[in-house]
Amino acid sequence: MSWTDREITAWLDEMLPPARMAEFEHQVRTDKSLQQKVAGVIRSRDQGGNSIGEIWQRARLSCPTRTELGSFLLQTLTPEHADYIEFHLTIVGCRLCQANLADLEEQSSQQSPPDTRRRRFFESSAGLLRPNNTEDHFRSQ
Repeated sequence: MSWTDREITAWLDEMLPPARMAEFEHQVRTDKSLQQKVAGVIRSRDQGGNSIGEIWQRARLSCPTRTELGSFLLQTLTPEHADYIEFHLTIVGCRLCQANLADLEEQSSQQSPPDTRRRRFFESSAGLLRPNNTEDHFRSQ
């Protein structure tokens, strides 16, 4: 299988989907021409050879923000916006956005109800509370 410069760049940036990454790593171990192609892509990157596509990918210009991913989880986006994020996560397979989404899902499942959090916060800080009135403070000494 032949690999494009863009796929090699994605591999270098660890942006390939896991299955493609494993396939590439398996092939690059034994394929001398692929190793040379990888070296060429690395040289080009080191010399500042940037295409618009590389800049777009490196800056993650098409990635949704964490806030948008949160809205996606809450199903509060417009259908078109939700469709784009679904496409980005499943078809493009953006590993960074998938990791962000997984983190948001984990956080939402671990949150305790507000009253429990408020009570735990109060209990942990009760010993740190000081009198607000300086007269009361001096009377107690």
